[in-house]
Amino acid sequence: MALALLLAIPTAVFAQNARPHVFVGTVTLDGAGAADGAAVTAWVDDAQVAATTVSGGEYSLLVIQTGDASFAGKTVSFKVSNANAAGTGTWEEGGGDVLDLVATTGSAGGGSGDVGESGAKGDTGATGAKGDTGSEGAAGAPGPGGADGATGPAGAPGSAGSAGSAGVAGVAGEDGSGGLGIIALIVAIVALLAAGGSYMMGRRA
Repeated sequence: MALALLLAIPTAVFAQNARPHVFVGTVTLDGAGAADGAAVTAWVDDAQVAATTVSGGEYSLLVIQTGDASFAGKTVSFKVSNANAAGTGTWEEGGGDVLDLVATTGSAGGGSGDVGESGAKGDTGATGAKGDTGSEGAAGAPGPGGADGATGPAGAPGSAGSAGSAGVAGVAGEDGSGGLGIIALIVAIVALLAAGGSYMMGRRA
């Protein structure tokens, strides 16, 4: 089939810079043969480079290099009715491959889109709950010496001391004058006489 396609390529095609790569094979979509008319497209570097339709459950597709870009050695991927197909091929000038395509609806994918702009900054979240009380810290170093304290109250009176020892005998006094001695003697005699008279009178009574 690939040889027949190559022979059917118009002369204008060979006038291109490079001969095309031919891909042919069966087409399965969602587990069954694809319906006639289902689209089959070829992609290189996320760009569509060829398209055809299914006929009798098969496809045939020419991937022609156009422009200045080279397809040599690049991967050719396929889509069936815009669903990604499992089979891929490698493009080479004048090449031909029998490649059966199997696709599942919902696996469509296109080229990479541009990166979107950054979203607006969200509102500040609510304050979180208060954490648990931490453990008690270590004791600090001793501080500098404090000021002097106030004067304390006076103490209670002490008990009486014991009697002192007898003093040393005094020095004998000097003799008085002669007149004073006589008078003293007379007084003493009078006193003795009075005492004696009182005693006698007491006995008589």
